Amino acid sequence: MRKLVAAINMTIDGFCDHTAIIPDDELHQHYTNLLANADTILYGRITYQLMEYWKTLLKNPSGEKSMDEFAVTIDNIQKIVFSNTLKHTQWKSALLANKALEEEVLDLRNKSGKDILVGSRSLIIQLINLNLIDEFQLCVHPVLVGKGLPLFDKIKDRTMFKLIKTKTFGSGAIVLYYEPLK
Repeated sequence: MRKLVAAINMTIDGFCDHTAIIPDDELHQHYTNLLANADTILYGRITYQLMEYWKTLLKNPSGEKSMDEFAVTIDNIQKIVFSNTLKHTQWKSALLANKALEEEVLDLRNKSGKDILVGSRSLIIQLINLNLIDEFQLCVHPVLVGKGLPLFDKIKDRTMFKLIKTKTFGSGAIVLYYEPLK
């Protein structure tokens, strides 16, 4: 069975705010490697539209190797977008989900392939409540924002985790790898 991995950036105070962090070459390379070990990523509409930025680098590369490589890698992975408002996607490797989240994930898990990633806060919350996440990769950045969208909002049940490993970046960011205890 394929593994469902929730990977997301957050601040020390637990908020998901992509504008608060400053990604560097090392972080881009980390996420490029993560994507290379998966073949599907699940997004909600907001995160999907945020990630569409990377399509512009395919047409007009930045000249920064880590960013340009990430753009190619994110372009190649299948994206499944969960949205009540989008009618179509503008990315050749993206499609709109045609099933409920739980059903889609269970179907994907039973197909052969690499890991399945989820990178949207709203989907992570839903999948936590459905007990479907196999691994968390929380990249905590050394910044406080004091407000925003908390990652662990509206969680139904207490869940315990086992720390598998950590990865520290030169920027001070750290990835915490957790597995939920079943």
